[in-house]
Amino acid sequence: MCLITFAYRAHPRYSLILVGNRDEFFARPAHQAHWWDEPSAIFGGRDLQQGGTWLALSRSGRFAAVTNYRDGRQSQEGKSSRGHVPLAFLQSGAEPQAFIADLAPRAGAIGGLNLLCGDSSGLGWFSNVGDQRQMLEPGVYGLSNAWLDTPWPKTRKATERLRLAMEAAILEPRSLMGVVHDQRPAADKALPDTGISREWEQALSAQFIRLDEYGTRATTVILQDYDGTTQFVEQSFDAQGVAGLVTETLHLPPLGGARG
Repeated sequence: MCLITFAYRAHPRYSLILVGNRDEFFARPAHQAHWWDEPSAIFGGRDLQQGGTWLALSRSGRFAAVTNYRDGRQSQEGKSSRGHVPLAFLQSGAEPQAFIADLAPRAGAIGGLNLLCGDSSGLGWFSNVGDQRQMLEPGVYGLSNAWLDTPWPKTRKATERLRLAMEAAILEPRSLMGVVHDQRPAADKALPDTGISREWEQALSAQFIRLDEYGTRATTVILQDYDGTTQFVEQSFDAQGVAGLVTETLHLPPLGGARG
């Protein structure tokens, strides 16, 4: 993923509300969200080039998502794929804090990343850039290609829009996609400096990216009730536009555990 905003145990009905975009080159092969044949306990998208995932859940109630940490000044040559990290969490039995503690000493061999990983014990965030880690309290958060809650314009806009959407009496997944569908780039003075050209900084500053060879490939919405009933809706896109829609209702142990 490249932009995620989420509310963790911050809504009276939902333990998790998540809206996110995956941005990637259109030529990179991927399979939209589905139950994997192997391992069959995983539901989510799959990168067919490296075999990992950018966001997925398991039948046991485990959740993981990853964004890349963008730093054009650092070479990614020889680094292993980020998508293997959320997959490793989903396949493990470790709680988020223990998984992160085990991952951190060897995470330098992986491309710069942010990891969200959670289960019934809680939700954690980790970045291998600066060894940042945190077990999250209930709240509304934003994550793009920098550390958690770094106030990039598109990230700040996404969290503000999610907070506003949460005031509605009924949350509808297709409507929530609009939280991250703004195609307007940020003003030049608000652009971050991540070591890439200003042209690319501007193009990537939009929430929803549409370039000839690169752009937003999928928008994902997750709504999970405190009883674990989980609505998963994902709209995929290709270079021509809308490409497909996945809707699935999952019955899982809730993120962070049953409501007290």
